[in-house]
Formats: sequence, structure tokens, C-alpha cells
Amino acid sequence: MKVVFWILPLLIVGLGSSRAWGDIYQYLDENGVVHFTNKPQPGKNWKRVVREYSKGDRSTATDPGDEPAGSVIPPAPSPKCPTCDVVPARDASPTRFTRYDRFITEASGLYQIPVPFIKAIIKAESDFDPRVVSYKSAKGLMQIIPEVEIDMGVKNVFDPRENILGGTRLLRYNANIFRGDMVLTIAAYHAGPNAVKKYGGIPPYPSTRAYVRAVLKYYKQFKEAESGGSVRAR
Repeated sequence: MKVVFWILPLLIVGLGSSRAWGDIYQYLDENGVVHFTNKPQPGKNWKRVVREYSKGDRSTATDPGDEPAGSVIPPAPSPKCPTCDVVPARDASPTRFTRYDRFITEASGLYQIPVPFIKAIIKAESDFDPRVVSYKSAKGLMQIIPEVEIDMGVKNVFDPRENILGGTRLLRYNANIFRGDMVLTIAAYHAGPNAVKKYGGIPPYPSTRAYVRAVLKYYKQFKEAESGGSVRAR
């Protein structure tokens, strides 16, 4: 596993540009389950729900959170202790969404992960507060756990730049495994790639399903913000 991390820069070129992650599609199967992907396969009635935005394009798309009841990604559960963050997010300043842009842009260019996608992960993980610590000891903007700190070479997990570079490197690692499938990359970031492999898709964990739903919603918001829109506080 550690060997793969070190050869990541050699793998980036063959996986396409970050722009290929712009659109997200969904379809409703015969069991009433909604499936999401950024790589739709033929033979299914895929509907585009998040589109790639060009400058000046303020067209809206269906929110991935609008799927019918009983879908594979249910609403996020209400937080309950003892699963509350040990150090919760407290930074409510609107400027937090752009405060780390230079580090996010650097990480995006280095690992070919779209800026809005990195921001969506940060929003879901820490709400852009670099001091957050979860009950599972995940820390910082991208909530890096101790094992990942070592594997990603993160020396100071509370340093915004180091945290963002380490978290984005992990996203690229997962994207390599799942051949650029954005939804599976999100699920793997939350539950681990082995869980995604085991279940052949999003694991049936309520927290992971809610997490995927949240990241897709935030991704749409940050894509819109690129064209002059705004990001909602929650």
C-alpha cells in the first residue's frame, strides 16, 4: 500500500484531467434505488444531475439530494454523542470558504483532483475549520486519521497546507483504485477502499451513505460558486 502512494505521480497522467469529473449522473433501478456516477455506462436511463459549469453559466441542475425516499443515500442522521467531534468546528466566517484556496489550487494541480471536489470534501469533513478533531482522532481540514498521516507523509496535521496536500493525495489514491469514479472515490475516502471493494459500491453504512450525499451536494454548490454563485453555510 505504501509503495503505491509513492508512485502516485506516475499514475496521474493516464487517468485523465480533473475536468472529466464535472458531470454527475443518476438513475433509478427497478428496486427504487438511486445510483450516482460520473462515468455513466450504456444500457441505463442515466439523468445528468450535476453538470460541468462554464464561466457565466448559471444554469441549475437537480440536486442529488432530491432523490425519492428509499434511495441508496438517505438523509444525514442527526449527530449524537459519543460520536460528536471532540473539537467541533467553530469558524463560522464566510471567508473560510476561500481562505485556503492557494493550498487547494496547489493540491489540485499536483494530484489532478478538481478544486470544487476538494472543497466539497473539506466542507463535509471539517466545515473549513483546521482545528477540528473527531471522536475517531481524525484531525484538521480533511480529517486525516493517524495511519494516513504516516502514509501520506503529513508531519503537522493541523497545518492547513500539509493537511490539504495529504488529504488530496489520498483522494488521488482512491481515484486510481476506482478508475476515476467520483462517487466510489468519495465512499472510499469515508469508509476505506476495502469496504467499497467488499460491497461492490457504496457500503451499506448509514454514515457513509449520508457522507456521499453531502459531498455531492457541496460539490454542486462549489461548482456553481466558480461561476459566481454562493456557498450556503450548511
